[in-house]
Amino acid sequence: MTNFKTKCVLVIEEHLSIGLIANTAAVLGVTLGRFAPELVGNKVVDQSGIEHMGIVKIPIPILKGSTTLLQELRDKTLTEPFSDLLVIDFSDTAQGCKTYEAYISKLQKTSKCGYNYLGLGIYGDKKKVNRLTGSLPLLR
Repeated sequence: MTNFKTKCVLVIEEHLSIGLIANTAAVLGVTLGRFAPELVGNKVVDQSGIEHMGIVKIPIPILKGSTTLLQELRDKTLTEPFSDLLVIDFSDTAQGCKTYEAYISKLQKTSKCGYNYLGLGIYGDKKKVNRLTGSLPLLR
């Protein structure tokens, strides 16, 4: 699924500090790698014989959006036209927990109006990803 018909983007809340932006991108990237392993290439050996782990095979633009836009995007991805996309979300609830067990416990007691998304990773059909994110600017 890593051909010209697919696309992967990260959309991150534009007002986060640089540290939270980096953390959000890292969390989304690790999770995307787990659930879309075809995004990661094979190991490569350089001319000196040093082995390098495979990295992502396609560009992943990092786009910016507001808290409201992230919620709207997430809601759209839950509708039928976009239900086949892989969507990874990272919220302030997740960021505020020190353990995964605490995150599970807190999230299970929280409705969607009780947290804000810090970022989304979206992967799948290029046309669908573009319909959702094509007008968003790069995070710079």
